[in-house]
Amino acid sequence: MGDPSRRAALDHVLLMTIAPVTPARTARVLLLAALALLLILSLAPLAGPAPLDLRKAWAGEWPDAQVYFAVRWPRALLAGLAGGALATAGVLFQALLRDALATPFTLGVSSGASLGAVLAIVFGWQSVAGFPALWVAAFAGAAAVLAIVISISAEGRRLSSFTLLLSGVTINAIVMSAIMLLHSTATAGQSFAIVHWLMGGIEPLPYAALAAMAAVILPVTLGLCAYARHWNLLAVGEEWAATRGASPNRLLLGGYLAGSLLTASVTAVTGPIGFVGLLVPHALRLRLGGDHRLLMPASFLMGAAFLIVCDTAARTLFTVEIPVSVLTALVGGPFFIALLRGKKKSLWL
Repeated sequence: MGDPSRRAALDHVLLMTIAPVTPARTARVLLLAALALLLILSLAPLAGPAPLDLRKAWAGEWPDAQVYFAVRWPRALLAGLAGGALATAGVLFQALLRDALATPFTLGVSSGASLGAVLAIVFGWQSVAGFPALWVAAFAGAAAVLAIVISISAEGRRLSSFTLLLSGVTINAIVMSAIMLLHSTATAGQSFAIVHWLMGGIEPLPYAALAAMAAVILPVTLGLCAYARHWNLLAVGEEWAATRGASPNRLLLGGYLAGSLLTASVTAVTGPIGFVGLLVPHALRLRLGGDHRLLMPASFLMGAAFLIVCDTAARTLFTVEIPVSVLTALVGGPFFIALLRGKKKSLWL
């Protein structure tokens, strides 16, 4: 009983027992979360230096319709996709690694994407096969780190969550050192572009690019939600999952690939945006419990809503627009500390 991992497993089982998931409760929670997201998604584009009339925008009147549908609406959609994907990846990695501090960036995928983007900036790459070179290089960097971490973590045919975590943290440190080295040798213009990328941010995208992102993020998220019972088993322990008929090896590999794909898809476009994958899952876990059948879809919806609100605040509350990742940390950090101080019982920690 003194084993911390055993105690963590029992805490997680207890948490799921305290907040049982029923079809009625699941439907009610997800419906409320979906309605909140739709409301935020509709109203957020109205905020800005130029006031807009929603009725005129939907009626197609210029300039309201142009600003709403060509600039602010695509930006809100991108924030929603990014926030939902990062929150889902956070829930997943916390289950895979059984680590409450795990985030979409723990295993080095985000830093790999950042390294690819920095290389594209330093070498002046512009486009690859019609796509922005920054996106392609970032995605390639994430894929390279993913392959390296998996190759290091594999013990024969077995994949261990412990070695996966250690490998990811180590590679993350190496990649971040490489980024700092490139940054220190860059020109003034390249240095500014690198810092701007590393700060992360949301910019309007063409609808075709948004559709391509959604075509990756939404199916992966739905697939992860379909395996929610398996993440419940793995969150307790690999041995526990094996005794219940699941394959820990396949779950670890499949989950890591899926979570990395979500993270890379977002980071390649927006740059690294932190704290969403840590704050949203834990805030919901305190309220809804630790059952992934409810926690995972709710995290996607509320992660989307959270980042839309943060991005709207980042571009409207200050005289100059600030990177949204700065605001997520400034708002999320104190809020997360308040959550930890206010909890009455041990979480899955």
